[in-house]
This record gives sequence, structure tokens and C-alpha cells, in this order.
Amino acid sequence: MLTFLYLIIFSLAVFRLTRLFVFDKITEFIRRPFHNEVEEMNENGNVETYIEIKGNGLRAWIGELLSCYWCTGVWCSAFLYGIWLIWPSITEPLLIILAVAGAAGMIETIVTKLLD
Repeated sequence: MLTFLYLIIFSLAVFRLTRLFVFDKITEFIRRPFHNEVEEMNENGNVETYIEIKGNGLRAWIGELLSCYWCTGVWCSAFLYGIWLIWPSITEPLLIILAVAGAAGMIETIVTKLLD
């Protein structure tokens, strides 16, 4: 049964896993076949990075998926919930690790904003 505590754990775990796929450098190799990252200097002299989706068909669809936080979040949710239903004892440590990492990332963002 999915309790409120599990909902919080899943939410934090999905948040962290989604960020891992969509934004983190460590998973750039997963996105590289589907994205080109383009850097341009804006009028204020700041470098802005944007993504160009490579290819078409399935390749473009995966590229769009990996560039959309909301879309990737749905698939990460389905994946984590699905493996939890099949192998709860194996999945729960993964969920806890991802949830703690997600919470730590949120805390770090809050602390950084407060100190700026």
C-alpha cells in the first residue's frame, strides 16, 4: 500500500532521478546522441546554453523526452513505481538513496539562495 510517507519518498526520488537524466553532467553521455548543446553570448555578456534536438522519428522523440523535465518525470515515476511493485525489497534502498539526494539538493539550493 502506498502511504503518505511513500508518496514523499517517491516524490523526492523521482525528482532526483529526473534531474539526473535531464540536467546532470554525469548522464550527459545518455543525452549526447539526441541533443546538441549550443552556447551563445547574450546582450549582457552572459553565456546561454540551449538544446537542439538531433534527428527525427524515434531519435527526435527521445531527444524531446530527455529535454523535457515534465515528460522525463512521468517515465521516471512509472519506472520507479513499477520496479517497486515487482521487487520492493530491492527498490526501497534505491528510493531512499534518491530521496535523500533529492532532499539534500533542495536544501543546498535553499541555503545557497539564503547566503547570496
